[in-house]
Amino acid sequence: MWISVIVSIAFGIVLLLVAIFKKKNYKLRAVLGIIGISLLFYGSYTYGAMEPVPLIEIFDVANKRQVEYPVKKVQVTSPTENDTVQCRNLTMGVYPEGHNKDIWVLLLPSNGLYYPQSDNTNTSYKNDGKWQVITRFGGSMNEDYQLLVYETDSLASRFFTQTIEKWKAAKEYPGLTKEQIPDGAKKVDEIYITLARDCTDVF
Repeated sequence: MWISVIVSIAFGIVLLLVAIFKKKNYKLRAVLGIIGISLLFYGSYTYGAMEPVPLIEIFDVANKRQVEYPVKKVQVTSPTENDTVQCRNLTMGVYPEGHNKDIWVLLLPSNGLYYPQSDNTNTSYKNDGKWQVITRFGGSMNEDYQLLVYETDSLASRFFTQTIEKWKAAKEYPGLTKEQIPDGAKKVDEIYITLARDCTDVF
């Protein structure tokens, strides 16, 4: 299938170039141009059907608090304590200069189980003293959550990454017990938040 798509696109380009640069015989040029464009459209459409463009995840941003500088520890800046959040929320924070550990956000809903959060990079994205990660909630409206921030060593970070990969493959998210949190994960900040609406069937 891939070969036919590539051949169609390549042949379409060749015909289009011939139609553009061939001298005289305008009728033949027009025919070659139409065929070339048709092959390009066909190849592009087929490629798009085989490799669809991924959807961009939409998220909300909650309230944000002011940061005192210089930053002395890893901390959450958004959402804020006792904030209400939507089903997909961008959690943001800061870290001190020279910080070299991974940062993970874990959600602790009313069921008492822990849910590590990640983007495509798995760990929270860090850059120039700031970090962020999309947090995804699956609870009921007005349900209380603890948002926990951990800094981890490489082993703990790998454990969280592999856990999320396993959950995604099984399409089940059973959560982690407190005893399953690895020793290399150290809690550095936490806030209490509440869901603004029902997120049970969002994911």
